[in-house]
Amino acid sequence: MKKMNPVVHFEMPYKDKKRLSEFYEKTFGWQMQGMGEEMGNYVLANTTETENMRPKNPGTINGGFFPFDPQKPGFQQPSVVIAVDNLAESIEMVKTAGGKILGDPMDIPGVGKFVSIEDTEGNRVGMLQPVQM
Repeated sequence: MKKMNPVVHFEMPYKDKKRLSEFYEKTFGWQMQGMGEEMGNYVLANTTETENMRPKNPGTINGGFFPFDPQKPGFQQPSVVIAVDNLAESIEMVKTAGGKILGDPMDIPGVGKFVSIEDTEGNRVGMLQPVQM
């Protein structure tokens, strides 16, 4: 049986960081943490207890929010992030299967190597080769 790659993170755009954080904190009890300018004003969303930045409970994931950018229309939608063992190999598999690579892979300090892709149906999906995988 071929190894399955799990969904490990979700992402969504935001237009107002304060309003976003208050909504998810008040509505769902999530812990929201703004990352600042050096991390692209990303907002982490802890939806479950974590240990070493990873969810403690099997089957749960955390996520994040990025600033809405009208200059990048293909990126302004919710997406999921899938963990892979080898990002370079997975990029080639995406291309072979008819998907597209959206931009260049990037290193996220303490997290891993990341790239966005577009599947054959036009959905944006993230792929992450986590640190320590």
